[in-house]
Amino acid sequence: MRIADVEILILPGLGDSGPGHWQRRWAERFSTGRVVEQEDWDNPDIRDWTAAIVEAVEMASKPVVLVAHSLAVSALVHAASRLPAGKVKGAFLVSPPDHEGKAVPREAMSFANVPLDPLPFPSLLVVSNNDELVSPQRAADMATAWGSELHFAGEAGHINVASGHGPWPEGLLMFTRLMQRI
Repeated sequence: MRIADVEILILPGLGDSGPGHWQRRWAERFSTGRVVEQEDWDNPDIRDWTAAIVEAVEMASKPVVLVAHSLAVSALVHAASRLPAGKVKGAFLVSPPDHEGKAVPREAMSFANVPLDPLPFPSLLVVSNNDELVSPQRAADMATAWGSELHFAGEAGHINVASGHGPWPEGLLMFTRLMQRI
């Protein structure tokens, strides 16, 4: 599938993906890309975040590909069963937090109990071997449950600006692989 044929909805995590973050760069780079804004990036509410995702997908004028990072992965998985059937063609999921782990911020706790049902669209889950918010084993369990292809990005931290991932060209290559598959 070509990027021009879909709307790419970028879903940042807790605190938003600020300037320099690969998600903001991708939103600027993709002619059909846009960030799904949340009312409160720092004190997230699961109901508000999932509603914003569902509304953005419903309002899209083309088929949709979702690009979620961190807490937005949890929000997307919570929202998946409420998305219009067949409208989402794929999802690129990066660095999901393990809500059962000890490193997840307290602000994110309402997103716990992330469903473990298969996602109703193809997905690629990209994780680091040394992400403080999710272990490789827990990420593999998530990928299996969601029916996601799994890619380990090496020692890449939380795959954000703080871990040195501004433009993240390797991520673009992985995203391209997902787009070719769908």
